[in-house]
Amino acid sequence: MSTSPQLTSTGLTQGVWNLDPSHSEVGFTVRHAGISKVRGKFTDIVATATVGETAADSSVTATIQAASFDSGDANRDGHVRGADFFDVEQFPELSFASTSIAGSGDDYELSGDLTIRGITKPVTFETEFNGVAVDPFGATRAGFSGKTSISRKDFGLTWNAALEAGGVLVGDKVTITLEVAFVRA
Repeated sequence: MSTSPQLTSTGLTQGVWNLDPSHSEVGFTVRHAGISKVRGKFTDIVATATVGETAADSSVTATIQAASFDSGDANRDGHVRGADFFDVEQFPELSFASTSIAGSGDDYELSGDLTIRGITKPVTFETEFNGVAVDPFGATRAGFSGKTSISRKDFGLTWNAALEAGGVLVGDKVTITLEVAFVRA
């Protein structure tokens, strides 16, 4: 008998749920020149949530095409896709595989292994369950929001440029945000 709360009370049914990429966003924020923040997103994502009886029995996997990096500036995007950052030719994918999901109600911690540039590190997303709804076409959808921060240096993303006034061009801390919708398979 499991001591973790059952997910059926949330409206999530057991089974496989697939990411709806047209209603989802994996975004990021990083400090630029020490004075502003650059935001962007990845546009090519595949993810699956397998819902078990409890959160502890559930899992999430995701694969992101590194070349889908989009910050809204073509020159910056080309630089970040290149060898100084993601090196998409050698490391075409970023991935996440959960190792645990804990919580109840609307608040969960989604922990797992994040791989960027072939380097895998543990991360934990503070995650909010936004509910379940049936859309006008009969599809059952579940929504989640999440957030975590990583050190880009931990993943081999070390390129930087010194600023004349001191400091560096690109901050080390990257905040990753999730606004995702899954559809019951």
